[in-house]
Amino acid sequence: MSTASKLTLAGTSLFAVATIFFVHYGQQNEKAAMHAGVLRDIEQQRVKRERQAEFEMQRQLEGEYRKVQNVHDGDEVKREGAAKGP
Repeated sequence: MSTASKLTLAGTSLFAVATIFFVHYGQQNEKAAMHAGVLRDIEQQRVKRERQAEFEMQRQLEGEYRKVQNVHDGDEVKREGAAKGP
């Protein structure tokens, strides 16, 4: 085998190994990024469920308070004050 052919074989082999390494490295990074996205989505869903539960609890409390207390709109209070005069 001549020196030129040995260098060509070594160069192409090195190029092939480097290509395989970089593709594998890229796939590992992509897999990690996808997994991080899944974790982020799970966290967002958890926060959304917590906020929805808090909202429902506040709605129930508001309903209970409205049963116990007399609640008027601001317009009614203004009209009553205007009707009474200064």
